[in-house]
Amino acid sequence: MTVNIAVVGLGAFGQKHLDALANIADANIKYVAHSRQNVADEIAEKYGAEKGFDSYTELLAQPDLDGVILATPTQMHHDQTIEALRAGKHVMVEIPMADNLQGVQEIVDVQQETGLIAMAGHTRRFNPSHQWVHNKITAGEFSIQQMDVQTYFFRRTNMNALGQPRSWTDHLLWHHAAHTVDLFQYQTGEKIVKANAIQGPKHPELGIAMDMSIQLATETGKICTLSLSFNNDGPLGTFFRYIGDTGTYIARYDDLVTGKEEVIDVSNVDVSMNGIELQDREFVAAIQEGREPNASVAQVLPCYIVLDRLQQQLDY
Repeated sequence: MTVNIAVVGLGAFGQKHLDALANIADANIKYVAHSRQNVADEIAEKYGAEKGFDSYTELLAQPDLDGVILATPTQMHHDQTIEALRAGKHVMVEIPMADNLQGVQEIVDVQQETGLIAMAGHTRRFNPSHQWVHNKITAGEFSIQQMDVQTYFFRRTNMNALGQPRSWTDHLLWHHAAHTVDLFQYQTGEKIVKANAIQGPKHPELGIAMDMSIQLATETGKICTLSLSFNNDGPLGTFFRYIGDTGTYIARYDDLVTGKEEVIDVSNVDVSMNGIELQDREFVAAIQEGREPNASVAQVLPCYIVLDRLQQQLDY
């Protein structure tokens, strides 16, 4: 079964999904959509899509469309996800699913009502480096005691990964911290029972905190310390240190080393080294097999419950 997919939102991340889908034999890039028709037409031609749309509703009306991948601005995720499910289409939405817990809960409720595949873009679950650690945990060979995570960018203006102006504002808590909060619960297999957050001054124009510190603890006492910054003028990205009972591992994107910087080969963990491709493969396979995907909206709901608790602290 070939799955007909549309990618909606054709900025930096939308094109990453298109590149990933091009490597998946069972996925067909059927359509693309963007707020500007000329961009939709250009990207449709580049990736061999049948048609580009500037109307999301018109896109969803296509009877041969199976599912959509939403790489649109954050404030559109909630409404577009629900509209897709109501239109009978499977959906994968980039994180955050919504920028508040109520919106996320509504998505979970509509998914359960429709029975369609709904998945959130929590890519860290799929990166080979984190999969390698997860396999060690499930085999009973490694137990996390602490995760120490740094998420660092130099982003004092509202630009995307392609260096182009964004139409929306990024957020350290609801976007970037979401990756780590979900990964911590996924890797430990435990519920977060303590969560603390503080933030630095808000940017005078963007209106968001540029620095943040988060502490998490699970029910058995496993802890996670997360530092985030948009002010960091140095190595960029997210760096995960897993401190466990039988070793220490450091994950940098798709690279993995021991605490002594000894390289671990993760090239054979999965069929690709590209976490986004592996995430998209899971979406396509779940549609084909009619099953719940890893990182389903229901599975990642606990992450957003924690984010909501942290947001309430920051608002206090």
